[in-house]
Amino acid sequence: MAPSSATSVFISRIRGLPVLDGGGDQVGKVRDVVIQRRAAGRAPRVKGLVVESFAKHRIFVPMAWITRVDAVQVVITGPVNTRRFERRESEMLVIDDLFDLTVSRLDQPGPAVIFDVAMRPARSHDWVLSEVALREVVKASRFARRGHTAIVDWSEVEMLRVEHAQGTEQLIAQMEDMKPADVARELHDMSPERRTEIASALDDSRLADALEELPEDEQVALITELDTDRAADVLEEMDRDDAADLIAELAPELAEVLLARMEPEDAKDVRRLLNYAEFTAGGMMTPDPVVLPPDATVAEALARVRDAELTPALACMVYVCRSPLETPTGRFVGPVHFQRLLREPPSTLVSALVDSDLEPLTAGANLHAVSRYFATYNLVNAPVIDAEHRLIGAVTVDDVLDHVLPQDWRGTQLDSQSTLSTGPGGVTRGQG
Repeated sequence: MAPSSATSVFISRIRGLPVLDGGGDQVGKVRDVVIQRRAAGRAPRVKGLVVESFAKHRIFVPMAWITRVDAVQVVITGPVNTRRFERRESEMLVIDDLFDLTVSRLDQPGPAVIFDVAMRPARSHDWVLSEVALREVVKASRFARRGHTAIVDWSEVEMLRVEHAQGTEQLIAQMEDMKPADVARELHDMSPERRTEIASALDDSRLADALEELPEDEQVALITELDTDRAADVLEEMDRDDAADLIAELAPELAEVLLARMEPEDAKDVRRLLNYAEFTAGGMMTPDPVVLPPDATVAEALARVRDAELTPALACMVYVCRSPLETPTGRFVGPVHFQRLLREPPSTLVSALVDSDLEPLTAGANLHAVSRYFATYNLVNAPVIDAEHRLIGAVTVDDVLDHVLPQDWRGTQLDSQSTLSTGPGGVTRGQG
């Protein structure tokens, strides 16, 4: 079953299945499934698989890397992080924690035992729990016998509901559905001790998104409180330019330790960005724009920018380059605007749509030159090239604003949001 299907997958059916990478090589076998409970009646989110590698230790594979699940195998893409899996406070394991657990149904009296749990894809790269298979426990005289079995919606099982959760677990569940800026505001308003506690329980991608919205001093304070392996994982999840900005603020010894713990490709990108001065196009750019070869079609370009993982700013422009297509690329041919793609037939080559009037930025262009460039051409995304006319990255308008606004603008903005969201007597509106 492909992840795009709405069909539920029962965990017992995939337990022990081989996990293959994109090249067909076996990474290990499925041993468990990691879930995170959510507030407001939302189905628990499936975060990823626990896979037992050939080295006999367990690693974590995010659901975003799952490309196929069928009766005989699980196929993944993306790099495999070989660090040992460690469960976080807000997480549960389906097989270890839920199988054989005695629970109660909301619509029926009496206990029941969970003997299987199903999950289903909800949207792009996102899976949720869908159903729970229960066996009723019936007692006759002094002996227990098996009762009827039933498959029910996850919400009908009392222990999977989170309305009565308390403390850290409840807050983590609420943050699961918040925008990154709102998570950042919550962290900003906490004491340093509480902030570290919550950050330790958040998953890597959610913490990374929130970190990017915090003032620099709070970013530094928080990342230094995490153990080095966890800090490296979070940095890997951040946008490369934001990760580079944060690492540049750390003590050199710690910065080097974290870079050494990061995946080599991620660390390579960050080290490259650290070579540029902060207030230059090179220092502001991201090394991951949308790059296509000259023989790509409009249909292929639109498929790329449709990727939900892309920010709106990066999706509004594609760049045509000679091979290689990873930055630094081969010779830069030119940019193609997203709106131009929408106006042309799907079979048209992107190389025929290049905006030849738009001169790229150079890596050394200062903040003033970059700001004027964006204002002159009414852009939200601009190419950056090196001396050999190779594309090395793209600057987005939010990168420019981060450097144009006062240094403490994030903290001021978060304080302002906190004031606006607080009603009379200091009670936050919408939180009872």
